[in-house]
Amino acid sequence: MYSLLLAIIYIAFISLGLPDSLIGSAWPVMHQELQVSVSYAGIITMTIAGGTIVSSLFSDKLTRKFGAGLVTALSVLTTAIALFGFSISTHFLALVLWAIPYGLGAGAVDAALNNYVALHYTSRHMNWLHCFWGVGAAISPYIMSFYLTNGQSWNNGYRTIGILQLILTAVLFFSLPLWKRQKDTYTSDSTTKALSFSEILKLKGIWAILIAFFAYSAVEQTTGLWASTFLVTAKNIHPDIAARFAAFFFLGITFGRFICGFIADRLGDKQLIRVGTGIILIGLLFILLPSSQTFWALSGLIIVGVGCAPIYPSIIHATPTNFGKEYSQSVIGIQMAFAYVGTTFVPPFFGWLASVTSLAIYPFFLAFFALLMLFSTERLNQLLKG
Repeated sequence: MYSLLLAIIYIAFISLGLPDSLIGSAWPVMHQELQVSVSYAGIITMTIAGGTIVSSLFSDKLTRKFGAGLVTALSVLTTAIALFGFSISTHFLALVLWAIPYGLGAGAVDAALNNYVALHYTSRHMNWLHCFWGVGAAISPYIMSFYLTNGQSWNNGYRTIGILQLILTAVLFFSLPLWKRQKDTYTSDSTTKALSFSEILKLKGIWAILIAFFAYSAVEQTTGLWASTFLVTAKNIHPDIAARFAAFFFLGITFGRFICGFIADRLGDKQLIRVGTGIILIGLLFILLPSSQTFWALSGLIIVGVGCAPIYPSIIHATPTNFGKEYSQSVIGIQMAFAYVGTTFVPPFFGWLASVTSLAIYPFFLAFFALLMLFSTERLNQLLKG
């Protein structure tokens, strides 16, 4: 039963990644058909982000009341319904409205599933599970591309992903007895404690880890979003090559998490965060090298992706150890909320900052947040020792 539930959770992580890259891959066609500006994609993504922040903050209450298995199943169902809503939409306003349940479902399942894994499985599985998220995020653009290159509508791409989510929903509902047999802290353990937001924010070391999660998410999202533009503008790299290596950044994260799975239990979460940050800084040094050869900048981008790989899973997996099993769902929910704030607001802020200065600040900007993340995690370690 342990192995069967673990396999279902792996599939669920693929599901988490499936919707995440759909808008980016389809928007060049979508905005033309909907007759809106290309910049309107930001309205949809901000709406989704708002939903994920809200549902992350309330994930603790939901998980305590319904259990991790049911919350996961209902959240995936909500996301599937939203995807079907996207598939029948013919007006931009309809997309914005469907983006609300899209975000609410994504945030709840993300927090509930990550906490369940942190409580019941090893660091190795946490890294591999997040690797499977990358598999899902990589699959959906290919599905969308299949329809677009064959002269079909982007609506079909959303419909197909929605069908896959519905199939997973059915699997999750059938698997609910397995979740109950695996000890669920939030339905069977009387020592668990519900915390208000103000109580969570008073936990020892909480602000250090929230800043760390915010900073890491800022690094990952800003790197991926602005990589191509930086390579073309600051390094004079051909747009086709730049776009390919920007995608390699995410492949670096996925591959890095696969490799980290083999060493995670041996090194431990704290050491993985340190090693990952060091690799990020090495990658940024490669990008900074004033060489006319494109090899260094392109290689540096991949290295940054590999460095990012273990950090997010390690922060999540260490939460029960750092703050206690009884508080982990509360803490992971608010950690996720801060992560979404970082991914939502920092990349546009960099765009504004680069517009008034220069895109050449890209590696320095990323290094600042990487060091802020490392300083915050080390500060947490000191506080918990004291």
